Amino acid sequence: MSALPEEKAFAVGRAISRAEWEELRRQSLFGLPPELAMLPAADVLLPYQKRAIRARLLNAVTFIEKSRRTGLTWAFALDAVMVSSAEMKAGGMDTWYIGYNLEMAREFIDVVAMWAKIIAGVAAEVGEFVFEDYDPVSQKTREIKAFRIAFASGFEVVALPSKPRSLRGKAGYVIIDEAAFHDDLEELMKAAVALTIWGGMVVVISTHDGQSNPFARKIEDVRAGRLRYGLVRIDFDDALRDGLYQRICQRKGETWSIDGEAAWRQGVIDDYGEAADEELFCIPAEGSGTWILPSVVDACMSADVPVVRWEMPSEFAAQPEPVRRATCAAWLKAHVEPLLARLDPKLRSAFGMDFGRVADLSVYHPVQIEPSLFKRTPFVLEMRNIPFDQQEQVVFWVTERLPHLIKGAVDAGGNGAALAEKTAQKFGFGVIEQVKFSVDWYRVNMPPFKRTLEAGGMSLARDADTRADYQLVKLIDGVARLPATRTKEKGEAALGSKTKRRHGDAAIAGVLVHFASEQSWAEYGYRAASAPAGHGSSAPDDDAGGWVMRSLRRIKGAL
Repeated sequence: MSALPEEKAFAVGRAISRAEWEELRRQSLFGLPPELAMLPAADVLLPYQKRAIRARLLNAVTFIEKSRRTGLTWAFALDAVMVSSAEMKAGGMDTWYIGYNLEMAREFIDVVAMWAKIIAGVAAEVGEFVFEDYDPVSQKTREIKAFRIAFASGFEVVALPSKPRSLRGKAGYVIIDEAAFHDDLEELMKAAVALTIWGGMVVVISTHDGQSNPFARKIEDVRAGRLRYGLVRIDFDDALRDGLYQRICQRKGETWSIDGEAAWRQGVIDDYGEAADEELFCIPAEGSGTWILPSVVDACMSADVPVVRWEMPSEFAAQPEPVRRATCAAWLKAHVEPLLARLDPKLRSAFGMDFGRVADLSVYHPVQIEPSLFKRTPFVLEMRNIPFDQQEQVVFWVTERLPHLIKGAVDAGGNGAALAEKTAQKFGFGVIEQVKFSVDWYRVNMPPFKRTLEAGGMSLARDADTRADYQLVKLIDGVARLPATRTKEKGEAALGSKTKRRHGDAAIAGVLVHFASEQSWAEYGYRAASAPAGHGSSAPDDDAGGWVMRSLRRIKGAL
């Protein structure tokens, strides 16, 4: 894998120093006139607040993991006024705000009153009342102090300090604030989601409180696709990029500057200390072990999936090109062609490739997608110390022989960029995904891959090195990816050498092929045109027209 050695590219959260933040902000604002570097004073909501509310509009249930000090509750108080002050025909409904204590409920309702005055032009009175919370198990009713604002539309905003079971009998828009700190989020969610049956909405907002917290588990379920909810992530730096500190300066009447923002950011991070990752950067604590359980990997392994390995001495790169090409062709014919002959010509195919040249392996992992959507791995191809030209030769030769190729994903970081681009040029930019690894790419694509493995939806090679590669995937800063550590090879490839190292290469190839197989695709047919009268009938594969026809056979692109 070629991307991870550039560790600076993966700096996140408090790992970004004050000086680095200054440089990042200078780059982001480069070329803008000074007046555009500041936010318009009339723009009430910042871009990240708008994104959160937009997600609520698009989903019946939306989870938002956030940093502290971002004013998200303040923004949703405005949203609550917009919803509950509207008539029913305009989408109006009651809003139920649920914090975990009385102070949160009172603070929210006060902000709602402020927005009501600004929007409606009249003062909204806060009313206190007793909310009766009935427990059907104990058949007892407890009284909860709550706050309410009524609108002329006939709808209300009600702020509650607890998790009322009687929410089941209500209807409307539910806002669960600081969800990670509620006593029983699971039960609260059951009651809240029931409201969506009749057109209600649920927004769940929180900072994290540990990896094992139900809120963090729900977030992972959403990312993995197990829950069809909306998801928004807003960390401290996201808010700063969208103008949080500029807004603070506007409110305080101070002049914003890049160095002032960098100093303020560093001060906030220093105030939180070790807790900054969780409190500011949406990284739940307590995650450092193996992310994919060995038992899950073992259950997916099959003895029918061979690992074909090709390694050459360093002197091979100095051989004349005809010698290298002939050697490569002979190896492919002897070791890979028999495996390709076993492929089902009726099934769609995809592949993923993690690139390495010196320190790491290159791993080519194809799959065939069965009607049940099971991703069957026919073989895995590993290359160590193979010249760039011969890696290209291998990839082109094998990929051309995959039946009904729909997608491929190639590591495009570092030295892999050239091969990724050439592969896209040959097979189509709509077919080949050139993947540049980033924290966000891992955050989005690792959970669905894990879900597929846990469901037994993809086969893997029964191989000691493959198992070790998957065990190397860790939860780092809240994101499943590879640490800088390399491991020694354990299987047959390690015989005769104690210095061979791996860097989770098989696992990265696995997530790449999973990513490729899940992308949208389209397959086009064609009908060959007859040769114009008077023209020769040269073999279609021997002229320029033949090149076009061969290319048409491979035209498969994203919808």
